[in-house]
Amino acid sequence: MSEQSYTELLDRAFSKLPKLSAEKSDFVIPKVESITEGNKTIIRNIMAIADAARRKAGDIARYVSKELSIPVNVEDTRLIINGKFPQDDLNKRILKYFEVYVVCKECHKPDTHLENAEKGMYLVCEACGARYWVKNY
Repeated sequence: MSEQSYTELLDRAFSKLPKLSAEKSDFVIPKVESITEGNKTIIRNIMAIADAARRKAGDIARYVSKELSIPVNVEDTRLIINGKFPQDDLNKRILKYFEVYVVCKECHKPDTHLENAEKGMYLVCEACGARYWVKNY
């Protein structure tokens, strides 16, 4: 038997592994569609955002309320925010919500759910099994 170096054995082992495709995700975070009526800002597509996040609209509303330090209400398919806020600012807040509470930090897929824990929550990825502690919103 011939002696093989570690790198040769490693190369041989990697050559026998199945080839993984460079899977492209079609996941897109919806942009906020907002209008201002008087002293209120209305997000018209909160349900589409909640569906993309696989979360309840009320959970996203609670996060937005805490981020903006202002009361919000979910009425039908709209999120009503007491105050005037630019659409760019709202998009940044929603993007941050997805980064922290939706997208897995390990595999970068949105296939996650939240589990309650003491003094916080766990973000659990259904795709790769990763588990991260996140603070309550």
